[in-house]
This record gives sequence, structure tokens and C-alpha cells, in this order.
Amino acid sequence: MKTQRPIKRRRALRGVAYSLTEFPQKYGLGPAIAEDLFIRFGPSAVDLDLLMAAKQQKPSITALTRDIARWSSVS
Repeated sequence: MKTQRPIKRRRALRGVAYSLTEFPQKYGLGPAIAEDLFIRFGPSAVDLDLLMAAKQQKPSITALTRDIARWSSVS
């Protein structure tokens, strides 16, 4: 997915950054909606997860199990 608009970071990145392919897969979003949110709110996983929680959009079960596996390997 290529974006035509330049991405300007207005605030510091909090947490890890989502890629433009990972974010829509996690929440089951269409490419246009995901790109719009990604550009407006930036790639910060913390910010985008908070936004999606406020919109009451839950991550997919595949994404949740992948995150749990990632967290358990860190411990």
C-alpha cells in the first residue's frame, strides 16, 4: 500500500510502531480506512490501540494470540 500524502510526525512515537500492513490485519480494517487512521494518528501502537479501543473495535483472535506469544517469549 503506497501513500500519496507525506507523513509528518507531530509527536514522539510511543511504544512500538505498526507497519501499514500489520495495523489493518490486526483490526480487520479496509486499506483506505487503515491508511487514513495511520496517517492521521501516526504508527504508534499505543496510540492506535487506544483509538481502536475508543471506537470499540476489537483486534482479531489471530493478532491476540500472536501478541501473547510475543509477550511470553520476552519474559
